[in-house]
Amino acid sequence: MPGHLAIIMDGNGRWARQKNLPRSEGHNQGTKTARAIVEESRRLGIPHLTLYAFSKENWARPKEEVSFLFSLLSRFLQKELQSLIKQDIRLNILGEPGDLPLATRKVLEHACTKTKTNKSMTLNLALNYSGRCEIIRACRLIVQKGLDPDRITEEGFKDFLYTAGQPDPDLIIRTSGELRISNYLLYQCAYSELYFTKTLWPDFTPQELWRALEDYAHRQRRLGRVEPA
Repeated sequence: MPGHLAIIMDGNGRWARQKNLPRSEGHNQGTKTARAIVEESRRLGIPHLTLYAFSKENWARPKEEVSFLFSLLSRFLQKELQSLIKQDIRLNILGEPGDLPLATRKVLEHACTKTKTNKSMTLNLALNYSGRCEIIRACRLIVQKGLDPDRITEEGFKDFLYTAGQPDPDLIIRTSGELRISNYLLYQCAYSELYFTKTLWPDFTPQELWRALEDYAHRQRRLGRVEPA
C-alpha cells in the first residue's frame, strides 16, 4: 500500500459532454467521486492522499466555470467537515490559497483549523497549485533564509516545499487517458510510480482504485538501484 497516493482528477468536462450535460454536472459528480475515494483511502490505511483540485493554469477557464468550481468546493467542504473530523482526517492545502475568493479562503481556513490535530490521514488539496512555482518558491525561501549553498541538500530542500514533513508520493494516478504530469508535484514525483487509466474521473470508483493499487503492488521499486540478480 502506498504511503502517499496522489491523484490527477481529470475528465469531468468530457464526462458531462458525453452525456449531453453541462460541465457543472461533471464537476458535481466529480466531488462525489472525490468523497468516495477519500473514504476508501482512509479505510485502506493510506496515510497521505493528495488531490489535484485546481491548478494555476485553470484560471484560463471561463470565469463562470471558475466561479462555480470555488462555490462547489466551499459547499463540499462545509458539508464534509464533520465527516473529516469523524474519520480523523487532517486537511492541508498545497498551493497559494491567497489568490482564491475570500469566501472560499475562509471555508478552507476553518476546515484546516478544525482538522489540524487529526492523525489517521492527511488529505492534501492542491489548489492554485503549480509544481514549477512551488520549486521557485522554495528557492526564494532558501535565499531569504541565507542558507550556505554548500549546506543545501535534497532532503533539506524538501523542508521548503508545500509537502514539508510528508513523504514523496509513491503512486500517482491520472484519470481520463491523458499521459502527462501537468505540472504536478514535479520535485516530489522523481521516483513515483505512474498509473494512467482511460476512466473519466466521475466514473473512477473504489473498484478502479483497487485495480490501480493492485498494479502498484506488483511493481518492483528500485529507486535507481541495480536490480537484484
